[in-house]
Amino acid sequence: MVHSSLAEQGIGWARKWSWLLVTVPASIAFAQTPASGDGTQELLRQQERERLLRQQQETMPDIRLERPARAEAQSLPVQEDPCFRIDRIVLVGDSAADFQWALKAADPEGDAATGRCLGSEGINLTMKRVQNAIIERGYVTTRVLAASQDLTKGTLELTLIPGRIRTIRFTEDSSPRANRWNAVPVEPGDLLNLRDIEQSLENFKRVPTADADIQIMPTEGPDARPGDSDLVITWKQEQPFRLSFSADDSGSKYTGKYQGSATLAYDHWWTLNDLFYVSFNHDLGGGEPGSKGTRGYTVHYEVPYGYWLLGVTTNSYDYYQSVAGANQTYRYSGTSENSEVRLSRLLYRDAKRKTSAYVRAWLRSSTNAIDDTEIEVQRRRMAGWELGLAHREFIGSATLDANLAYRRGTGMLASLPAPEEAFDEGTARPSLFTADVQLAVPFALAGQRLRYTTAWRALWNRTPLVPQDRFSIGGRYTVRGFDGESTLIGDRGWLVRNDLGWALGNSGQELYLGVDYGQVGGRSAAQLIGRRLAGAVIGLRGGYQRVSWDVFVGTPLSKPDGFQTGKTTAGFNLNWSF
Repeated sequence: MVHSSLAEQGIGWARKWSWLLVTVPASIAFAQTPASGDGTQELLRQQERERLLRQQQETMPDIRLERPARAEAQSLPVQEDPCFRIDRIVLVGDSAADFQWALKAADPEGDAATGRCLGSEGINLTMKRVQNAIIERGYVTTRVLAASQDLTKGTLELTLIPGRIRTIRFTEDSSPRANRWNAVPVEPGDLLNLRDIEQSLENFKRVPTADADIQIMPTEGPDARPGDSDLVITWKQEQPFRLSFSADDSGSKYTGKYQGSATLAYDHWWTLNDLFYVSFNHDLGGGEPGSKGTRGYTVHYEVPYGYWLLGVTTNSYDYYQSVAGANQTYRYSGTSENSEVRLSRLLYRDAKRKTSAYVRAWLRSSTNAIDDTEIEVQRRRMAGWELGLAHREFIGSATLDANLAYRRGTGMLASLPAPEEAFDEGTARPSLFTADVQLAVPFALAGQRLRYTTAWRALWNRTPLVPQDRFSIGGRYTVRGFDGESTLIGDRGWLVRNDLGWALGNSGQELYLGVDYGQVGGRSAAQLIGRRLAGAVIGLRGGYQRVSWDVFVGTPLSKPDGFQTGKTTAGFNLNWSF
């Protein structure tokens, strides 16, 4: 079954003496009838909209610089004349201690250089293997040489010439607002590595209105040393401001079916390659008759520092609706506020993958009211921290993203006990894990460009959860094919979304078919009328110049008896930016 109306429950409480309020179990507010004013569902819906906004605005560019093409594997000559038996290979020279790992490349399984008699061809191939291993790690200007030496002792000595950065500078035609201080994670004198250059470009291009390029140039001049290179940066930004508008029908019919937003972004505000945006949202009408509406805002700021990224976000959301009582119409309203500080760091990257970790502190509060009189037992204030890992893997033309996080409520920042704690049905100190995995695979079939995308999301709880922390399915953001007015919500759950897209020539349009499935569980789901939903959707997404859109129609494939939703559900999302 689905959640009952917090509004209807709140009105019932308002009719009692105030001392009776504390005697009503909080779980009653989350019983199982279709919601006409479910405050919990409204907040969950807004959380999904907020997640989508942040995905759109907080872009994470992927820079993968091309390496020199690697030659096909060669085998050592079987017999050379003259040749010398090599029992040991050593790497010497400046910074050679940092590259000892590269010597493993000299002895691949089945074709090791040590223990064999090598001539000039075999020595050159061994040196090349070590060189390629170093380049594979991104040290594209570091060189390995074999100087004249006595090989009769059985030792092959390879000399490392480290490739270092001599200077880092901007081109003359770069914008005067260009700043590398917090974007480039290396300094002159450091070893040159493509991974550092990729990170630099990602920091520069994190703000969408900026364009950057970094060239590796040989150092010139009488004091230039072997292996030295200059990093020459071109950075341009014609306009730091971005403005976008969006409209969709993702709202509830009880608070406004049509929703709109306006977002203003200021890129590179403090010349720190920083990103700032403020977004305002408001209902555009639609839905049931009567007084109703939503409004809110989101403010975000983030700044990189080398392999670190610091972000601060705060948002507020208000909604209200009219609920008919026995003798009069009541105004039921709710307000929620969320803030977070997040610090992340890239832990590892190579040519095919990158892994990062983050920690964030969060604060969340909400209140509800009837005719401007607060329902005190519905007041919430929670705070805590979260640790997470994020991984991206490039598998040929496919991309795999995986995220895992642990969230914990601590009671800090004047948190309030949750009303559900008295009945062990929720806590202001939740402990839970979240995970999501997405795989995108482009491919061609019969000359047509296709794309398959699958996404999996899950939540596991270690404590009873309040409704705002629970897992919800049924709607455009979770299991599609449902109108979202009724949902299934549980302490834990998972879902999978599958899309097959077909690019319509070069029109910029993609026709897609989606099939989704999800289920919920846990103690809070024990009295639901069902735990599983499946739905399908067909749609068209694309854009033209500065306008983009997504229109779709979906239908349930499987749902519990008594679960209220339309036989078909249509929707749209329209965006305009400049």
